[in-house]
Amino acid sequence: MAFISHPLIKPESIESREYQLSIAMRALDGNTMVILPTGLGKTAVALLVAASRIHNEGGRVLMLAPTKPLVEQHLRYFERYLLAKSPAGDDASASPFAMFTGEAPPDERTADWNRASVILATPQVIKNDIIAGRYTLSDVTLLVVDECHRAVGNYAYVFLAQRYMATADKPLILAMTASPGGAQEKVQEVCANLGIAHVETRTENDPDVRPYVFERELEYVTIDLPPDLKAAIQTINALIEDRLGVLASLHFSVPKREKLSMRELSAINAQIQQRIANRDSAAFSAASVYAELMKLKHAVVLAESQGSEVLKGYLAKLYAEGTGAGGSKASQRLVQDRSFRELFERSVEWPRELHPKPEVALGLVRQQLTDSPNSRIIIFATYRDTVQLLVDYLAKHGIDSERFVGQATKDAEKGLSQKMQIAALTRFREGVFKVLVATSVGEEGLDVPSTDLVIFYEAVPSEIRSIQRKGRTGRSGAGRVVVLVTKGTSDEVFRHVSTAKEKMMHKSMRSLNRALSPPRKIPLAVEQASIEEFTPQGIKIVIDDRETSSKVVEVLSTMGAAIRLERLPQGDYAIGDRILVERKTAKDFADTLINRDLLGQLKAMADTVPRPILIVEGGDIFTQRDINPNAIRGVLSAITIDLGITLLFTKDEQDTAQMLYVIAKREEGERGERKLHPHKSHRSVREEQEYVVSAFPEIGLKNARLLLAHFGSVQGIVNASLEELMAVQGIGEKTAGRIYEVCRREYRK
Repeated sequence: MAFISHPLIKPESIESREYQLSIAMRALDGNTMVILPTGLGKTAVALLVAASRIHNEGGRVLMLAPTKPLVEQHLRYFERYLLAKSPAGDDASASPFAMFTGEAPPDERTADWNRASVILATPQVIKNDIIAGRYTLSDVTLLVVDECHRAVGNYAYVFLAQRYMATADKPLILAMTASPGGAQEKVQEVCANLGIAHVETRTENDPDVRPYVFERELEYVTIDLPPDLKAAIQTINALIEDRLGVLASLHFSVPKREKLSMRELSAINAQIQQRIANRDSAAFSAASVYAELMKLKHAVVLAESQGSEVLKGYLAKLYAEGTGAGGSKASQRLVQDRSFRELFERSVEWPRELHPKPEVALGLVRQQLTDSPNSRIIIFATYRDTVQLLVDYLAKHGIDSERFVGQATKDAEKGLSQKMQIAALTRFREGVFKVLVATSVGEEGLDVPSTDLVIFYEAVPSEIRSIQRKGRTGRSGAGRVVVLVTKGTSDEVFRHVSTAKEKMMHKSMRSLNRALSPPRKIPLAVEQASIEEFTPQGIKIVIDDRETSSKVVEVLSTMGAAIRLERLPQGDYAIGDRILVERKTAKDFADTLINRDLLGQLKAMADTVPRPILIVEGGDIFTQRDINPNAIRGVLSAITIDLGITLLFTKDEQDTAQMLYVIAKREEGERGERKLHPHKSHRSVREEQEYVVSAFPEIGLKNARLLLAHFGSVQGIVNASLEELMAVQGIGEKTAGRIYEVCRREYRK
């Protein structure tokens, strides 16, 4: 076996493969997308390019991956093979590698950035740090973007690539994926967003790749749907027919029930939204009927592909929503339908899982472990309920397995933190258990070379997900992929859809280089000439760290605002000591008004600062939900008159950013210092007292009145002990401590 020979790669550690060398050499010429099947060494290509850039150009390498388990995996690989040195001077103990995932404090990340020459990170934490000005990308000589098919829309990859190409001294991007998708338009969008000039693609059938590909057997197992589930689906389909009839009676164009795909449902929704925009009152009722259709269509998919237990749980959830307080109108109407109630009652009586899939999966697992006891097996399922069902089912039959799901906690089921995900993968790799049952979170980048069997619990319509699932086996030896397909259901449809999309993807990849448009010019800043003429850069804005996914923050950053990210207890943007800004889209405004306490949220903000502002962004708030226009007008009046909140409307995220920039500039003041409190003449003594006390940290008018009523005067509050302040109802330990400290700390200029 021949090995790679390079000054910065450990000797006799990386096998020399012609296709990897060829791709790496091409990638050094310009921004390149590498499309390579899972298991054929995309990370090795990244290592070759990184070693060459550090050796020839110096600087830093920044490698991005979408999840912490992937970042940790890349870190282990680079630490094992790359002979990098820290730029931190002669300190031999300083590691040249650093991993950024947002868990470390910002100051520690800044120190690690200055210390390391190879940084491996999730994109969001780098985006936040760049926006906050903790470091720059100027000396990064290679940006590696793993799973680059995500670089669309507002994903952090897009912002970082644009900022990198605009600010780096010697920029070079290497983008990597196993499956960019079948739609050439989407691939071109990814290429434009990352400034890609060239695409290097290989398939398992290419002559230079074939010697390194292990045999992978693909098998489809057809399963018959049991009678009870067929009957349940017939009932649900009858409910769907009825709802389609209601929409047709309201003069909407609807397909036959047999043709009701997700595309057709989207077309129906588009009609509804158009008529809502035209103030058609019937469209609001149609929107609720559409919500029923979506729920019923989902129930059909669960019955066909997941089984009776998952369907039973979903029907119970709908029933609880429809009979409980605060449930949606769609769920309430479903529960009022006798056919739905009878179906729910029948489902409660199902004694066990009716679908044969769990038994078939168990048989496949048992056979694999009998033939090869040291095998590793992955079962992919779309839904968490199914994942838990399979883990329990396998355990019942004496087979240890663990679930592998995302971080979010849904309903009563807790997700897995990134630390827990990494620990589960380690146990799986080491053979503590032999079967991993995973949702889509396990599709990208799992490094488990000895996985011998992959089971698709259901077919998936996405060619990207299908390719990634298949790539979990056949990496270091022969592998087997088994897809469970329920006969005559959506399983069969999805099987054919994903197969057709895979073929289309490979075909489009062959012609992609010819189809690529010239890389989009990466803007250094948003076109802001009219604003920047009278607003110099450097204005300061504190932004809630939950807002960083919005385009507003990106635009503010490109305009040169000095941004600090922190968790704000109230509002989304803090400007100086006086201004808090809450930003809501028109849809979020309407949703919060109905489903959450909008006025309570805004009142809490108004009690915090003298100058509260609400920005409503995009759209028409009167057409977002079925709410009486006068009710909305009443809320707007209460916000402005009763709460004293300034209400501003903006067109889109860029318009919001411009508005915030100008507000911040005015607050900094071109006409001398501004008063901390706005001027108001003709106050009574009582109002003056409330005015003074409300200026204490986190007090506001409500708590000021509580304190004055308790102590009787401003002097009484100032002289009160910490214990006396805490004794006031509504004043907690933290707030009391702030008042006590402010009153007693020495003033320093």
